[in-house]
Amino acid sequence: MSFDALGLCPELLRAIKQQSYTQATGIQQQAIPVILAGHDVMASAQTGTGKTAAFALPLLQRLASTKPHHSGRRPRALILTPTRELAAQVAESTRTYGRHLSLRCTAIFGGVSMQPQLQKLRQGSDVLIATPGRLIDHIERGTVDLAGIEILVLDEADRMLDMGFQPALERIMRIIPKQRQTLLFSATFSADITKLARKLLTAPQLLDATPKHTAAVLVEQTAFWVDAGRKRELLAHLIGERRWNQVLVFTRTKRGADRLSRHLSQAGIDSASIHGDKSQNQRTRALSEFKRQSVRVLVATDVAARGLDIQRLPTVVNFDMPNNPEDYVHRIGRTGRAGQAGIAVSLVAAEERPQFNAIRRLIGSSLEPEVLQGYQPMISVPAPRSKPTRPPRARPNNWRSSKPARRHYAQPAAR
Repeated sequence: MSFDALGLCPELLRAIKQQSYTQATGIQQQAIPVILAGHDVMASAQTGTGKTAAFALPLLQRLASTKPHHSGRRPRALILTPTRELAAQVAESTRTYGRHLSLRCTAIFGGVSMQPQLQKLRQGSDVLIATPGRLIDHIERGTVDLAGIEILVLDEADRMLDMGFQPALERIMRIIPKQRQTLLFSATFSADITKLARKLLTAPQLLDATPKHTAAVLVEQTAFWVDAGRKRELLAHLIGERRWNQVLVFTRTKRGADRLSRHLSQAGIDSASIHGDKSQNQRTRALSEFKRQSVRVLVATDVAARGLDIQRLPTVVNFDMPNNPEDYVHRIGRTGRAGQAGIAVSLVAAEERPQFNAIRRLIGSSLEPEVLQGYQPMISVPAPRSKPTRPPRARPNNWRSSKPARRHYAQPAAR
């Protein structure tokens, strides 16, 4: 469906065309008309589905078409995101879509000095994009006024709960006006997300643009059995032999990310790491160098990688299998975006068989790891476990149950 058919104003359509977007994605087709009509929304959208435009475009149009309910320079829309990278990405996209509208957009997040953020807040902003922790810092300092919020967006709400932001979210909700439009976007609808939605949303429209837990259809998935101690060696071999020029690699821990990045650099493969212990300047520099392909490999943890938007990323590698199978879907969703094909490779050690099987069950895949010549695992790979079926034991003719007979006692009358 064309964006022209979704009821967007000429200024937004002009900005969309300047980005060379022509057809709306499934979540955009569903969400934009509903949000423009003023309804609360609870939407399931995986990464790479265009969900940022799905809420940013109608949000900007609603703000541009209505007068603020207050005087002064209070923000009228609040977008909460779990990570700094996602906040920066959403802010960049919102500014791009709203370039022909007289609306100001400000992003605030941790890991950087508060002074530039304070200056922008004093200048006034219509749309505020924030991580919960840094927003709480500004609330406590009295440097932000949320009394004028008309639209609230929770982006990647599942990840915010996973990262322990629920107390911060509850505190923010007590401050912003109860009369508002609320949009909740989440990759999964867990029991906690459903409970949160009941508290925050009023008669929400439920939107689901993709089948649950589906991996990106344009991503070619492969896997290799390898001993844990030879994963770094195998990864360096694959990068060189297959001539991968831009590779996003996922590790389970921050220390593992740094160690792998050093190993690859020592092997002559330019690489950088990104995780929560890095300063924001370090993370921004590493991401910028990776996008420019100044470094060939970016090694990241799951939390740090949330919100990374890399145009035409060709290859993703699962160096460590994630403990949470849903993280696998998020990881490989970094490639195969915007109609482009991608490759996702998993390096699976014998002890990671349970995590790999959980991923296969989640996405409904029969993918089985291969053994690459020269990297055969020394530790035997366990065969898939199947539930044994035992024939019923024959009972002797004089068999009697060992359970005592049930006795029935008279119940006392209710008083």
